[in-house]
Amino acid sequence: SVAAHTCNLSTSGQRNHPGQHGDPCLQNMKPVFVSFFQRNVGSSQFKTIEDDLVSALVQSGCIPENHGEDMRKMSFQRCARTDKVARAKWSCDATWLCTSHLPLSSLITSLLGLKRVTGGFNSKNRCDARTYCYLLPTFAFAHKDRDVQDETYRLGAETLRQVNRLLACYKGTHNFHNFTSQKGPQEPSARRYILEMYCEEPFVREGLEFAVIRVKGQSFMMHQIRKMIGLVVAIVKGYAPESVLERSWGTEKVDVPKAPGLGLVLERVHFEKYNQRFGNDGLHEPLDWVQEEGKVAAFKEEHIYPTIISTERDERSMAQWLSTLPVHNFSATALTAAGTDAKVPSPLEGSEGDGDTD
Repeated sequence: SVAAHTCNLSTSGQRNHPGQHGDPCLQNMKPVFVSFFQRNVGSSQFKTIEDDLVSALVQSGCIPENHGEDMRKMSFQRCARTDKVARAKWSCDATWLCTSHLPLSSLITSLLGLKRVTGGFNSKNRCDARTYCYLLPTFAFAHKDRDVQDETYRLGAETLRQVNRLLACYKGTHNFHNFTSQKGPQEPSARRYILEMYCEEPFVREGLEFAVIRVKGQSFMMHQIRKMIGLVVAIVKGYAPESVLERSWGTEKVDVPKAPGLGLVLERVHFEKYNQRFGNDGLHEPLDWVQEEGKVAAFKEEHIYPTIISTERDERSMAQWLSTLPVHNFSATALTAAGTDAKVPSPLEGSEGDGDTD
């Protein structure tokens, strides 16, 4: 996957080896902004992006080798996470490193910036919100009477308005226990705050029309974003009534479909309160990465979108998922729809997360 998360680590007190970098900035907590890309192949035999990043930190002399083996020793923190198939393009990994040590054979990476932060900076706790985007072919919004993969379909203005009206319903605080696993309706952590969610104007790539849905929230639970999108798609296509949206926030268990993970991208992490307090104090810079926007946009256009689009064409994940929507019973609870003999998922199944998990 394209993966990027925000994290920080401390190299305080770390001595550099002879011949290696002796930059005094290594004695402080630093967030480093990295965009990186890797296509997950679903096998544990392949190293992760994080593995290669830590290896580069060791080789460049930023951290000792034993810290690479036990990342707790260097106070390594992750600000946001993605699931096994989600992609991401923003990363703050806190320290300085030499990009020549990052193996480009397994990933595409770009070190975009480094900024000084306050002592004891915690990237996860300081992050106010996360923005994800979801790239999907617009035939996902075609009425159920049309062919499941009609590549000639174009999203009309009226349908786009309907999509945005439904997505806007998610704004505010709701009980999202039906949009994840391992959460009951009475658990306080199931309540999540969504700041905005909308679908942008569509565009055509390789003869197929796509659109991007963006959602900004304080935090997200496993599968939450994919289920939020999946339910809206089911409503727009005519499989589910709009009333199911309100009902899904109630106490009963509702059968909510989960959209494919292919198009999900962790796009941005926000440090707005931190910036208000420390961004203009004369010692620290705002963590907004405005100067890197052009590079990030280019990275997205050159690596992320083309990979999602080509994979969608090859694997047809959206079309295959759309063909399963008629199986869902949106007028019954999830257990009723599954049937009395159906296997009830265990709390540990599907434990990968769309974003932050508790």
